[in-house]
Formats: sequence, structure tokens, C-alpha cells
Amino acid sequence: MQCVILAGGLGTRMRPLTDTCPKTLLPVHGRPFAYHQVHWLAAQGITEVVYSIGHQGDLIRRYWEQEPPPVSKIRYVDEGQELRGTAGALRLAREQGVLDERFFVIYGDSFLPVEFSPVWRAFQASGQPALMTVLRNEGRWDRSNVIYEPGRVMLYDKAAAPGMQYIDYGLSCFRRDVFDNLATSDLAVLLHDLSVSGLLAAFQVHERFYEIGSPAGLRDFEQYLDANHAAHLLP
Repeated sequence: MQCVILAGGLGTRMRPLTDTCPKTLLPVHGRPFAYHQVHWLAAQGITEVVYSIGHQGDLIRRYWEQEPPPVSKIRYVDEGQELRGTAGALRLAREQGVLDERFFVIYGDSFLPVEFSPVWRAFQASGQPALMTVLRNEGRWDRSNVIYEPGRVMLYDKAAAPGMQYIDYGLSCFRRDVFDNLATSDLAVLLHDLSVSGLLAAFQVHERFYEIGSPAGLRDFEQYLDANHAAHLLP
């Protein structure tokens, strides 16, 4: 299985740390966050990672040249200095011919402690061009932005709306042809359009997500690592 990691952003909420280090390489428990993330991906059956890089992307390349990766292959799609947005980055990956026919997408600052295999099976069985994992959130971790019915996202709206109780978990699956004639550079706009067209499958997960995009998120992830290392659940 292939997973695209969107890791080209500027990481503005984590400045000044991200002035000299891409967010995905910020240290967590003595190792770059990318180490924890990619080792988890490998444990979930991911064999190939495609990094979409931009801001200080050469540092990500250099890290994985020095650190033995736990996956069979790592490839890179470099946006350079003109960032194309989250959907634009995937369109560039499509243009460069590195995408499998079906693939996962996650963000370079997200740690998602769920099993990937059931998500993948649900995506394949859905017959839809895309799938979003969703978590019953009720405003706990961030603003809820999904109206969900079993197997389907009825509405995804990043701006959120009254009555929404679910949130985009941050793990998505796509068919490659979704990016053949893409009219937007924003993945949130694409997912919204798919949802209102009845083309966005859904899979509900039950574990909270972790992210290092904010100081509070970084502290929560460190606590998660503390607990799970102590319980011998992580390497």
C-alpha cells in the first residue's frame, strides 16, 4: 500500500521552531516526528511513502538518507518555493506519475493510531473515488465539520456548521483519477465537492488523533508516547 504524506507547509503556528526545521522533523522524545509517523505507517502495512515536500524539504530527504526507513521505498514530489496547496500537491504527484491507482493520504504533522487495513477494505468495497475517516468529535478536539451516515459523508464543510458532530480524522483514501482534471488547489474544497455530489465514502474510527501543529498538540502527543512506550505498545 502507498501513502502520500503532505509535508510541504510552512508550519507557522510552530514558529520559531519551524523557521529552521520542517514541522515533520520537529523532535519528539529524542527523534524527529517523522520517525514515529513512518514507523507507524509501516506497522499498518504501508510499503511506500510519497513525501510531498516544499518548505525546507531537502532536510526531509537528508533525514531519510541517513536514517534506515521502515518502508520499502520513499519518493518525493517537490513543490519548491511556490506552494500549490494540499490538492495542488497531489495533482503535482499525479502529473509526475508517482501515484498508485489507489492510495492513502495523511498530513506530515498527524499521528493517527488506528488500523489502516479496515479503512482500506472499506474504501475498496465502497466503489467511490474517495473515502474520509471520521471521528465522533462533538467539538472536543476541534470544530466538528462532518455530517456522517454509516458508509458515507453527507456533508464535509471545513468552516463547520451547527449540528455537526463528526470531524475529519485526517486519513483519506483516493483514486488517482480524482486528480486528473482538478479545479482547486485546496483538498478541503475537493472533499466538500465530493461530499455534496454523493461521492465521498466514510469510515468511522474511535481513537483520537494526535498532531504536532501546535504546542498543545505536541504536548499531547508526547504524553501519548509516554503512555504507550510504558505499555510496550510502541517501539
